[in-house]
Amino acid sequence: MMQKLYTLPLIPLRGLTIFPSVVAHFDVGRKKSVAALEEAMLNGEEVFLVAQKDPAIEEPEREEIYEIGTICKIKQILKMADNTIRVLVEGEKRAKIVEYIADEEYIKASIEELKTEIEKSKEIDAYVKCLDKEFMKLLKTVGDNYIDVIKSINPLDNPSSFVDMIASYSVTEEETKQEILETLEIKERIELVLEKVKEGISIAKIQNTLSNKVKKSIDEEQKQFYLREQLKAIQEELGEDDEEKKEIDKYQKLISKTKFPKQVKEKANYELSRLKNMNSYSSEGNVIRGYLDWILDIPWNKHTKENIDIIEARKILDQEHYGLEDVKDRVIEYLAVKQMSKTQKGPILCLVGPPGVGKTSIARSIAHSTNRKYARISLGGMKDEAEIRGHRKTYVGAIPGRIAYSLKEAKTLNPLILFDEIDKINSDYKGDPSDALLEVLDSEQNKTFRDNYLEVDIDLSKVMFIATANTLETVPRPLLDRMEVIEVSGYTYEEKFNIAKNHLVSKIFKEIDVPEEKVTIDDSAIKEIIEGYTRESGVRGLERKLSSLIRKGLAEILNKNQETITIDKKNVEKLLGKRTFDFDKIDTVDKVGVVTGMAWTAYGGDTLPVEAMVMKGTGKLQLTGKLGEVMQESAKAAYSYVRANADQYGIQENFYKEKDIHIHAPEGAVPKDGPSAGVTMVTALVSALTGKKVKHNVAMTGEVTLTGRVLPIGGLKEKSLAAFRAGIDTIIIPKENEKDIEKIPNSIRNKLNVISASQVNEVLKNALIGEDTNEN
Repeated sequence: MMQKLYTLPLIPLRGLTIFPSVVAHFDVGRKKSVAALEEAMLNGEEVFLVAQKDPAIEEPEREEIYEIGTICKIKQILKMADNTIRVLVEGEKRAKIVEYIADEEYIKASIEELKTEIEKSKEIDAYVKCLDKEFMKLLKTVGDNYIDVIKSINPLDNPSSFVDMIASYSVTEEETKQEILETLEIKERIELVLEKVKEGISIAKIQNTLSNKVKKSIDEEQKQFYLREQLKAIQEELGEDDEEKKEIDKYQKLISKTKFPKQVKEKANYELSRLKNMNSYSSEGNVIRGYLDWILDIPWNKHTKENIDIIEARKILDQEHYGLEDVKDRVIEYLAVKQMSKTQKGPILCLVGPPGVGKTSIARSIAHSTNRKYARISLGGMKDEAEIRGHRKTYVGAIPGRIAYSLKEAKTLNPLILFDEIDKINSDYKGDPSDALLEVLDSEQNKTFRDNYLEVDIDLSKVMFIATANTLETVPRPLLDRMEVIEVSGYTYEEKFNIAKNHLVSKIFKEIDVPEEKVTIDDSAIKEIIEGYTRESGVRGLERKLSSLIRKGLAEILNKNQETITIDKKNVEKLLGKRTFDFDKIDTVDKVGVVTGMAWTAYGGDTLPVEAMVMKGTGKLQLTGKLGEVMQESAKAAYSYVRANADQYGIQENFYKEKDIHIHAPEGAVPKDGPSAGVTMVTALVSALTGKKVKHNVAMTGEVTLTGRVLPIGGLKEKSLAAFRAGIDTIIIPKENEKDIEKIPNSIRNKLNVISASQVNEVLKNALIGEDTNEN
């Protein structure tokens, strides 16, 4: 049956749904809503309230508000200070919009009342009682007195109003409220509201549990504070010194007794005053205690008396290190300047060389010879700038940087600090440690080095800094600019022998605490280990092999029930197994296209044979032997040079069309690269193409240009040692490397015929059989 239609002013509500039988208030501020309110007051005080779908829309259209709302009676109007109107209304009936009328002044609507006929039944009564019971449980859980309002409605007499009242209180989501408002069938409406009431009970229980936990925690803290205050009062009455007062007095005494720089003393007193006014058990109090401990641990005014005597220093260096004359000379020069001038300034030494050559121990010896305390900072893998500068105190777990740690450990402000592995610094999003080191290693800046944790200046100008690195390639250029580089090259065969005999053997016996007389190691055994079981620039591997040999010798003594054992060359293979390395031995026969080159590796020098073979073909050049890019380019440059100068060497001009050439470096599985194989490849090519044999006792090194000029190389000392070890008696080197000949030990230099060459022609003249009689 069609309900009666009538027209009422309409006010769209934002974020609010009003149910019948519920009293609510809301604020009106929009111009059309105020006009609609005024119209309602003039005509029966009734207004139609309906919710907006999107509360953000200022002036909603028909499709932007819901279809079903509530006819309300205006109870009270109150004008507010901000020109809005607060309205108190009571919901009366549900109604549906039939026609939406948007006037210029206000919105009105033709509406149709929605009535719900409720037939009394036991099922409805049961639903209502169940809802009533759950709602009472919710009110009890949240501790609300809303129950007085609910009591005004008898649930069984007016179930619709009762359900609407509960929905208005217990449902928070506006969309759900609108769904309940639009549900006319009473049973469905009760089911919806009942579900939301049970959800509310669950949420309220969780909130109560959390609230009780928080309250308990706060009560416990208040209790502890109260008890502490009582304890303090009791201790004062008894005349006992409380621990906190003792601690502050201790800090006060230490600060007044320690000779601080002015700014450090001010900072220490400031932090102590903060500690006095703070609860001693607070986390901030612990931070301040840690800070004061660090301030007091730094040796602000303590220095060891530096004793520089270059004669004594030379004696100590010679005792602790065999060989390394260049390094020792440079260190003595460095110390001589400091002894004569008494200045604290000076270059930062950077010892560069392969692993195991004694860079770190040299730094320790310098500290020993200058009477300075020694501290070592390992930079390998360091990524965080705070490792050098320290963390700011605002961070949890903040600590000072490694510089402050080193000064604390050394207990002096003028130690020798070694930056070990400076070439292995990394960087990430936390900063670049090398940038922090720029300040540390600059004598103009390190007077006022500031640690982020300590927040005061530390004078590092009296510290002697030494750095070590395996290579300079990865050291940042600005950092390298602040240091003076000293190259520590690998040891010669003789140096290794003397180091092993005079230092390593006695060191090993001392470490294992066994008398040296138990195991006697013959010189031939040491030489056999150096030749066949180690191939390195340093002596770490040699020390490990000697240690292994001594251990196995001791085991033999016990197995055979002997008193002592002597180990010679014959015993070495029995105890250590087969030789690990075999150095290349030269052929005793002159061959065509086979040339002995000299190479430098991470283990020191080595010989590198290069073979060239010519075959009938179409002019292909094939390179094998796992040659790197640089060596491949050297081969191509050598090929071009030979092709351009074919006439000069009596080579058929069109060989590049009719001959295939294969250049090979034996041990193909071993990668080879470096800029020193050019002359070797030219010699091999000329020999192969002319049929002239290469002298078997000649080795060579040097890069070649397209015009035949021989370029200088590095590592001449190591290469010469390797050539001599392989049985070579003549080496050909670039002219520009003549200055490096003096670096070759005298014992080897006197047995080698060293020929310098500036042009390829001179190399060929001395390397090919039959060429030494020709004028090229």
